[in-house]
Amino acid sequence: MLLVLFSLPAVAQLPGRLGNLRNFGGGARGGGDSLKFEKRDPFADSVSIRFKYLDTVRSYTFDSSLIDFYDRIPLKPEYTWLGNNGNAAKSLFFNPIMRPGWDAGFHAFDIYAFKPDDTRFYTTTRPFTQLGYLLGTQQEQMINVLHTQNIRPNWNFAFQFRLINSPGTFKSQNVNHSNLRFNTNYQSPNKRYNLYLIALRNSLQSAENGGIQNDTFITSKLTETYVNRFSVPTNLAESSARTLNVFSNQLRTGNKYSSFNFLLRQQYDFGKKDSLVTDSSVIKLFFPRFRFEHTVQYNRYDYLYQDAVPEVEFYSNNYNLDLNPWRIPMQSTMTDTFRVSQKWEEVVNDISIYSFPDIKNQQQFLRVGAAAQNLAVLWDNKIQERPFNFFLHGEYRNRTRNRKWEMELNGQMHIAGFNAGDYTAYASLQREISRKIGYLQIGGQNTNRTPSYLMRNNTGYPVVTPPDGTQKENITHLFAHLGLPALKMSLSGHYFLVGNYTYFKNFTEVEQSSVFNVLQIKASKDFPIGKHWHWYLDLVLQQTAGNTPVNLPLVYVRNRLVFQGQFFRNLHIATGLDSRYYTAYTPDNYSPVTGQFFPQDAVRISNLPDIAAFVHFRIRSFSVFIRAENLNTIDVNNRFRFLNNNFAAPLYPYPGFLYRFGIFWNFVN
Repeated sequence: MLLVLFSLPAVAQLPGRLGNLRNFGGGARGGGDSLKFEKRDPFADSVSIRFKYLDTVRSYTFDSSLIDFYDRIPLKPEYTWLGNNGNAAKSLFFNPIMRPGWDAGFHAFDIYAFKPDDTRFYTTTRPFTQLGYLLGTQQEQMINVLHTQNIRPNWNFAFQFRLINSPGTFKSQNVNHSNLRFNTNYQSPNKRYNLYLIALRNSLQSAENGGIQNDTFITSKLTETYVNRFSVPTNLAESSARTLNVFSNQLRTGNKYSSFNFLLRQQYDFGKKDSLVTDSSVIKLFFPRFRFEHTVQYNRYDYLYQDAVPEVEFYSNNYNLDLNPWRIPMQSTMTDTFRVSQKWEEVVNDISIYSFPDIKNQQQFLRVGAAAQNLAVLWDNKIQERPFNFFLHGEYRNRTRNRKWEMELNGQMHIAGFNAGDYTAYASLQREISRKIGYLQIGGQNTNRTPSYLMRNNTGYPVVTPPDGTQKENITHLFAHLGLPALKMSLSGHYFLVGNYTYFKNFTEVEQSSVFNVLQIKASKDFPIGKHWHWYLDLVLQQTAGNTPVNLPLVYVRNRLVFQGQFFRNLHIATGLDSRYYTAYTPDNYSPVTGQFFPQDAVRISNLPDIAAFVHFRIRSFSVFIRAENLNTIDVNNRFRFLNNNFAAPLYPYPGFLYRFGIFWNFVN
């Protein structure tokens, strides 16, 4: 590693075929970098890439900034997770579900999944490939491959694959997540017809250990036996063996969530033809006046929990289960398996009509539509129910020609079916104060939704619903955001008013709350310190009021002290310290069988700040991320070993020292 670092100045000064990545954006994050390459021949050898999302009209560019490592991995710093990259994760911030209609209820691994909503539709002048590889402690690995190219100027496709494999530090923490996505977008030569297609699959597999048996094994009763954290007794899978094989996908005790999503959207426009005449050519233009759209979706979701060698006492004490009904003979090495599962199939047909009041402003439109949703749920190897929904939706967006005002209004109403009466209404208004000062956004959302299916219906899982049933949740969210790029700063405030909040109050029982509210204030600031030093601060304050089942840290703060800049001809460096801290609170416990976090008040956790040191650098299109994490776990009283673990939840410790080495390489074909 030292030899590589010492050789960087010489390599960074060499001229290269791909050239430099130029700075783009600036702002409070120290400058993102758009993916635009400077080459010898800017016409024959350059690449320009832009992308947009399915329901947006604004285009975006790649951000290849070196400042934040978490932009490169699914896990985010504001989340708490159960000790290993890929285990169940939950946000430290209050972030309720505000989507009406059907919801299965399994969300502990959402952060690791590809979703149709985050699919990027690209436009690129040259075939482009991005390769990423991450190697960490205990042979943690992450592989990411992205390739996109335009088959024709009006037809692009993209392919993305991601693998996360990590054995973990404690027993039965191993994860094996794989994600696969293919998408394409096509526009006819006359610009009247548009097609968008998404096909993606997620396989999320995480072992469960139920937490360690007692925290004294790693604190007051620490012995040389338990210095090796894999020897610490756990509540589940006590007899499990460590595997470091990246290709091993055997699940003995844990959850496996898999999904398949297919979406096909077709649009046909009626409008006005036009043309732009230049010195050398005539460019044909088309401005839609009306648009007809049809979207069909087919989705399949499989949820499975199994334990090959169940700890009878754990399931009896926490779930009041007699395991005999679930004992299923399997292979000779995996007998008497306890298993619960649930499968869903969903088909949605949506027809929408767009109107563009200002034909020269395509970012102003009115959309109305109707959709039919057909569902089927299966467990015990047979279809148990076939719910359906019929809902209406509408949307109005307007970004004025002078770019100073931006408005968004949208809503959805379920008028018939399983979730009849569910609705959501959203409004947002944004005004640019000035290009130098920034912008102000205010808005709000109100959602009335049926609680998740798992929390109100018999599903085969060990869940006890309220005897009188559940009422619809009602959540109001008011927000304001102030962006101040001149000060490299942003401020936002969020207020939630929640009624009938539905949650698990223990491992099995579902409960609904009375009315309560939550206030959040968020701030981000870049403090320049000299020519190359920057202090990046992210601060969040949260406060609840009323009889609330939600436990949140009062203060969350993330600090990054970074030395950054461009040196020599092609070398960009960002190095420094990254820390995260949140005040003491009573974090949620976790139920491995149902994959649910639930509040508890018996254990209060006060962690030390999580501290990492890092060196990130980029030479042309090749980026390297080197990190030493959890430096705060060093135990000066125990031969300076990293044994002073923080806790994510009761009996769920974070690991000690971790290193991560990641490379990300962009290619233009």
